[in-house]
Amino acid sequence: MPIFSRRIDHWLAQKILNAIGRAPVRIVLENGETIVPAGVSPVASVMIKDRRTLAELCIDPEVAFGDAYMDGRIQVEGDLVRLLEAVDEIWPADRRWYARLMSQTMEFWQANSLGGSRRNIQRHYDLGNEFYKLWLDKELVYTCAYFPQPSATLEEAQFAKMEHVCRKVRLQPGETVVEAGCGWGALALHMARQYGVSVRAFNISREQITFARERARREGLNGQVEFVEDDYRNITGKYDVFMSVGMLEHVDVRRYPEFGDVIHRAIGDNGRGLIHFIGRNQDASFSRWIRKRIFPGANAPCLRRALEVLEPHNFSVLDVENLRFHYAKTLEHWLERFEKSQQRVLARYDLPFVRAWRLYLAGSMAAFRAGTLQLFQVVFSGSRAPSLWWTRAPLYAATPPAVEKPQWMHVMS
Repeated sequence: MPIFSRRIDHWLAQKILNAIGRAPVRIVLENGETIVPAGVSPVASVMIKDRRTLAELCIDPEVAFGDAYMDGRIQVEGDLVRLLEAVDEIWPADRRWYARLMSQTMEFWQANSLGGSRRNIQRHYDLGNEFYKLWLDKELVYTCAYFPQPSATLEEAQFAKMEHVCRKVRLQPGETVVEAGCGWGALALHMARQYGVSVRAFNISREQITFARERARREGLNGQVEFVEDDYRNITGKYDVFMSVGMLEHVDVRRYPEFGDVIHRAIGDNGRGLIHFIGRNQDASFSRWIRKRIFPGANAPCLRRALEVLEPHNFSVLDVENLRFHYAKTLEHWLERFEKSQQRVLARYDLPFVRAWRLYLAGSMAAFRAGTLQLFQVVFSGSRAPSLWWTRAPLYAATPPAVEKPQWMHVMS
């Protein structure tokens, strides 16, 4: 390779290193040259195959890295998660005009309208139930688990998460629950089976709904659980409790008032509810590469923006919990199972698909570890709803006690 060409490659690589600061990364160029920031011990080597990739990384680093890794033009040797975590810790959200413009363009084309939501959901969730069975838990719960102890298995942690959210809203036998976005039906069935409530669960993924209906039939819960293949905006009826676990990420921020209207229409001023969602500490656009390749229409609001769903209807926020490290642990389990199933995934898809999903899972784990992403659970109630608890003790009791009103509430009623 001519000296001038080597100098161009070196200059481009140095610009990349300058952008990510003192991240513990070793860049290996096509000609074998190695570049390492001074005074750091690399956790991984990033081998970049050509100058085109180097130039793309300088222009649009996030999308360029994801696409090049997916295509094999970038290879990573070493700890991929630690590498991504280190870059997340150093590199702030991309606020360049180009990145903002591309984010706005992507948000426009992937808008979660009635038709757009169905297209976005089908691209992610309708890849085939067999794919998700390879690396999720046995209940197919595709949301953050709750680890009572770090040593808990994924199955134990997902059961604990379902218990955790049910206890937070103090479900009682005979109550009615509406769930917006029910996945493969695990939580709806858990609420009916463990708490004796009746559930209507809405989802627009055909594969998930078909699977959930079959589970309800096999378990004899058809009389308690109804799975509705429809958009959350079409929820009708009155309920005691509103549940949304992992669905707010599919609602555009500008549609939050509409989402709040749906909740209020469902539970009025007397009901209560829980929203569980991936969020951020500060307002920022969601990963463009993940939106492009994995999760079209995805969103991760800061807590302030998410509460705009509740404020117009005078809902009282009763409890906020951040399970960020629990999601990092959940992803650790998912990624380990995904890697063990790589050959079976390859039999159904291709190598770029495997690389893309590995990067998605590893990058998400890194983001929760670094604090780029958070996992919020918000419990709320209508302005006339009775008190859910006097202290938080029932959440952690071996057997949750029955609902007991404080004395002053008995007097009022």
